[in-house]
Amino acid sequence: MTRTTEKTRRIPAAGAVGFTASPALARDLQLVLADLVELHLQAKQAHWNVVGPGFRSLHLELDDITAAAREASDLVAERLRALHGVPDGRSGTVAATTTLAAFPGGERSTAEVIEAITNRLHGVASTIRVVRGSVDAEDPVTTDLLHTVVETLEKHAWMLGVAGREPRR
Repeated sequence: MTRTTEKTRRIPAAGAVGFTASPALARDLQLVLADLVELHLQAKQAHWNVVGPGFRSLHLELDDITAAAREASDLVAERLRALHGVPDGRSGTVAATTTLAAFPGGERSTAEVIEAITNRLHGVASTIRVVRGSVDAEDPVTTDLLHTVVETLEKHAWMLGVAGREPRR
């Protein structure tokens, strides 16, 4: 392990690029980005088409999930840009690369929506957990960002999941 001292510390020259993501890191972040964009779209689709008991509270919670997914996707995309990568949030790219199952069309009951979106929240968190080790090996700062995203997704999954069940006895 090399210690940095005043004598050995180097200051980047003007115009220096800084840390650049490897192709593997860029690929991992792109996978997370695709899942977050897809989650945002699916949560909004559910928001528009949910019907049944508990509609209003679920409708509002889906807006919160949509906003959280959109904010997280922006953080991941901007992190990728900061590392000199090129994020791709185009619909064709997202559809071709997301790990999430497609959300069904038409009206959906509150129970169906709770189950589907809870599963999607856990799915995106799982994608992040899969790439976390390789991301951490290259860029611990990005791992910190991903930890925050997982925390947010799992909080929404918990809140949504308990809304759709009876107490355990």
